[in-house]
Amino acid sequence: MVPVPSVRAVLRVSAYPFLLASTVSVAAAALCLDWDPDRVSPLFLLGVIAYLTVLERVIPHRWAWHPNAGEWRWYGVYFLLTMVASAFAQYLVSTVVSVVSPNESTLNLWTEIPAALLTGSLASYLVHRLGHTNAILWRLHGVHHVPEKVNVANNGVNHVLDIVLAQGTVQLALVLVGFSRDSVFVAGLFVAAQGYFVHANIDVRIGRLNHVLASPEQHRLHHSTDLSEAGHYGSDLSIWDHFFGSYTWRPGREPVAVGLGDPASFPRTGEIVSSLLHPLRRAKGPGTGSA
Repeated sequence: MVPVPSVRAVLRVSAYPFLLASTVSVAAAALCLDWDPDRVSPLFLLGVIAYLTVLERVIPHRWAWHPNAGEWRWYGVYFLLTMVASAFAQYLVSTVVSVVSPNESTLNLWTEIPAALLTGSLASYLVHRLGHTNAILWRLHGVHHVPEKVNVANNGVNHVLDIVLAQGTVQLALVLVGFSRDSVFVAGLFVAAQGYFVHANIDVRIGRLNHVLASPEQHRLHHSTDLSEAGHYGSDLSIWDHFFGSYTWRPGREPVAVGLGDPASFPRTGEIVSSLLHPLRRAKGPGTGSA
């Protein structure tokens, strides 16, 4: 009698394809049915977060990385701040979008979407890497690397100025190139899904797709306290890490610890006000890097 695979075993294989298929389906429905992107995007994001949060309980990578009650409260505050910062970044470029970004595609839409994704992914990679290598920007971005866990909830632990800078730069790059609003919207759905997927504390492996797409396997290394393995600045595509020499993942490679090598260099995550004021204070530890 052939053994029936367990639900967990099936989810480990199917969870990511389902997320990708859902992203494509929502994007196609929104374009075909003329749904309002300003409503679709936040609802889609909430759906992705809920889906991955459930998976973290069903197929967790490490039980110890689940948030405790106090961390849920802190992460909730950071998430709201991140959403406000994202909205502000969008507001800053909205005028440029209305002037520069065309309403209709200048190319075939299904040709333009991959081009927009590649362009936005490259801009995101560069600004993220700069956040690790520039001492001033690291004092903003380092807030995200303080937690000693990697999970969906603490993906929202960010300094508001880091979010404004990173997301504003990516959006501005896309509209200045001249991509249509539809292509920017579709690329944005994929980026949102990938951003939370790579941060998920789930036992999912994507095999050879790791060489094209970012994954939790790679992003856990990005949060490693060992800088020799903490590359992977791409949170949607991994091709730029290959191209720029920051790809360190291999099958079975996992970080011994995540977080900061010098925890005293940043306030703890629960010290929200201190974290927001941290860039104004004198540095106490290493100037750059995730460790």
